[in-house]
Amino acid sequence: MITDRTHLVHVSGHPRMDELKDMIGWVRPQILDAGPWRSPCTWPSMPRSRGAPASARWFCAATANCVRLAPGGAGKIDEVPAGRLYKDGSLLVSADERTVADRRRLGFAGVVSIALAISDRGELIGDPQVTLTGIPEADALGHRIEDIAYDAAMGAFGSMPRQRRRDPEAVGEAVRRAIRAALSATWNKKPTCHVHVLEV
Repeated sequence: MITDRTHLVHVSGHPRMDELKDMIGWVRPQILDAGPWRSPCTWPSMPRSRGAPASARWFCAATANCVRLAPGGAGKIDEVPAGRLYKDGSLLVSADERTVADRRRLGFAGVVSIALAISDRGELIGDPQVTLTGIPEADALGHRIEDIAYDAAMGAFGSMPRQRRRDPEAVGEAVRRAIRAALSATWNKKPTCHVHVLEV
């Protein structure tokens, strides 16, 4: 027996055209749902050519279609709410939620966290604390990426007008943009950047 546990195999679940022809010839169905088939124009003649009854009804049902098989003629009668769900730990989350996109982004480019404290006069108190997660330690020239992020943060803060330095949101956005730009130039990736500005 060959399975994905012992061999590099994948089964799509969709039979090939010759297999479909054989199945129709064996079963001779009264109703045939082709599903969202890539080439539905090939279906109308194929069931009858393989022995399906002349009265057989065939149609293409798409995701979220509600289909009636009996009584009466088979076909789509309504649509129902549908979408992809992900099992995230013990929770089910929609594929449209930001969680899934954020997780992919974090897995691709990591995250930079930086904390800095400013006084009510817009002065930096102490050195910013930088933490990298999922990011290489050094660039191609051997420079520490943590230092690159630190220098970008200090440069962004130093170039701000003093009045703007008193606004934590403005400081946070300027530092975030500077770090992402610096790491993009160094690493060709823009990590997620969390900036924590403490007012002292």
